[in-house]
Amino acid sequence: MTRPRSELVSPDETPYYHCICRCVRRAYLFGEDQLTGQNYNHRKQWVLDRLRQLQSVFTIDLCAYAVMANHYHLVVHVDTQEAMALDETAVVSRWRKLFRLPVLVERYVVGTSDSDAEQEAAKGIIAQWRERLADLSWYMRCLNEHIARKANLEDECTGRFWEGRFHSQAILDDAGLLTCMTYVDLNPLRAGIVKLPEASADVSLHQRLQQYKANSSSTSAPEKTAPQPNLLPFVRDIKEDKRKGIPFALGDYLAMVDWVGRAHREEQQGCIHSDVPPLLDRMGLDADKFLTAVKPHQLSHGTVIGHTSARIAYAQLHHRRCVIGPVIST
Repeated sequence: MTRPRSELVSPDETPYYHCICRCVRRAYLFGEDQLTGQNYNHRKQWVLDRLRQLQSVFTIDLCAYAVMANHYHLVVHVDTQEAMALDETAVVSRWRKLFRLPVLVERYVVGTSDSDAEQEAAKGIIAQWRERLADLSWYMRCLNEHIARKANLEDECTGRFWEGRFHSQAILDDAGLLTCMTYVDLNPLRAGIVKLPEASADVSLHQRLQQYKANSSSTSAPEKTAPQPNLLPFVRDIKEDKRKGIPFALGDYLAMVDWVGRAHREEQQGCIHSDVPPLLDRMGLDADKFLTAVKPHQLSHGTVIGHTSARIAYAQLHHRRCVIGPVIST
């Protein structure tokens, strides 16, 4: 049974979400159409540029992304507290980057409202905008509509560019976040596009490695690259560091991606379990189940990602007998 978006996306329960959106009618988001010879690689930059713009408006952070030929993946962090802390001036300043302000709000901002009723109405509109700045549905709407309009204009056609709004999965815990990010960063490898995880320039892992090399090299001048969206940093100890970030170390994550990438290139997964990264043990994840979850077309099934205990608690909270999601622990 289809569930309402308000139930699938609830930042009060978890701020992390995995979003997937696919094209229709053989539409291309990236790559080359073998039938016509048309190259669509430039459209990837459309997505990255729009994500970068939306980061200056919404209080939604980007953890990971993958732009594929006919779909894309996002792992996002919805920061409701940041949105609620914004004053009216900041909210209006952000909102006007995407939309034209109504006259009522323009008059309120410049202080020319004629009555208290006008002021209260304007305040109500601004309060609604503040809530939308942390609304995943509005974020995805502003991303997908923008890309669809540009693609239809280029293709000289009308109609749908995306299959639907978007598919979302609630990431219930740190283990689910680790699993989902690994799945997203390994998409080109699993699709056979590249032979090494770091070889793909279409995922957030490549961007993180580029930034790491640039920060580590003090002698050579940084390479000029196209603008990219900001990624939520890895923070090993959030309680001590006090920064907003992904709750494990970058080095541990890279070791995990490398291990999973090697496992996917082996026919028998059991032969490398002696080299299981310690991050799996700390997260309480079962190696076999983890490898199964991040196989092609496995993790994107269902509406939640997390430990079995977290899935049971989520189901009880929503008065459901069970919830569907990948099995990543015993």
